[in-house]
Amino acid sequence: MAIVTPRVQVPASVTRNELFLVKTLISHRMETGLRQDAQGKVIPRQIINRFLCRFNGVDVFKVDLHEAVAANPFFEFSLRATESGTLDFVWEEDGGAIYTLSHHLTVN
Repeated sequence: MAIVTPRVQVPASVTRNELFLVKTLISHRMETGLRQDAQGKVIPRQIINRFLCRFNGVDVFKVDLHEAVAANPFFEFSLRATESGTLDFVWEEDGGAIYTLSHHLTVN
């Protein structure tokens, strides 16, 4: 089994109401369930099926994923903050595995 590695790139601090960029990447092979191994057996589906970002407990970005998503899903989106807080990033995988990262954001 490959090691699943989530990463995020977020500024440490932003100015109040400033639009800032968030980049996320998770190293994951995203097996679709449509391929066969050397013996002809179907390789079970195992993908990241949902990604979400919360700021101070409120969902601010979320997406449901399907088989057509490439390996190592990358997301880039913009947010705006009016107060300091915590960004929580959650990747959910088929079978129930959950990968998380948190980042404290300071708003000046």
